[in-house]
Amino acid sequence: MYALYLLGAIVAVFFFQLAFPQVTPTFWLNPGSVFSAPWTLITSMFLHGGWVHLFFNGFALYMFGPYLERIVGSNRFLLIYFGAGIAGSLAYVASFYLGFLPQSIPALGASGAIFGILGAVAVLRPNLMILMWFVPMPMKYAALVWVALSLFETLNVSGGIAGAAHLGGLVVGAVAAYFLKRQGDVSWDDPYSY
Repeated sequence: MYALYLLGAIVAVFFFQLAFPQVTPTFWLNPGSVFSAPWTLITSMFLHGGWVHLFFNGFALYMFGPYLERIVGSNRFLLIYFGAGIAGSLAYVASFYLGFLPQSIPALGASGAIFGILGAVAVLRPNLMILMWFVPMPMKYAALVWVALSLFETLNVSGGIAGAAHLGGLVVGAVAAYFLKRQGDVSWDDPYSY
């Protein structure tokens, strides 16, 4: 399962960051210098800013990554993951150039890719029941909450959360899943296929 390999990779990179802290600013996404370091659109997806950041992204990847991979297949899963992650990075860069960020604040984390997974699952399994802050709700409603929170975080940068990256990733994941669903190119062998 590629989802679990990706989880292992981000955990390994985090320990590498702890051992060699100078690695982090070399590979994080700095919107103001992205044109001279375009690889950071991808490398930043493997970095994390602390244990809590790593835990939440890792937990979401563990819970929803293998599930989505079973539905769409490993190759399409990777396309959604990296496509959403890059879209999240681009959305964050755009938020800087559109004036939502007061300065070029570096960003790091797999959140754009993770939100892409969540968006895809919300489209493919809208009635999948999940616990969100200990409140049970269908995935389609949880996705609406995530969109609202991401919009708020984009407008309120003082919280230190890259809401634009979350939103960009979620939208790309949802759109990709929508086209796969229309083509009938997904697995429907579980009870949440309605």
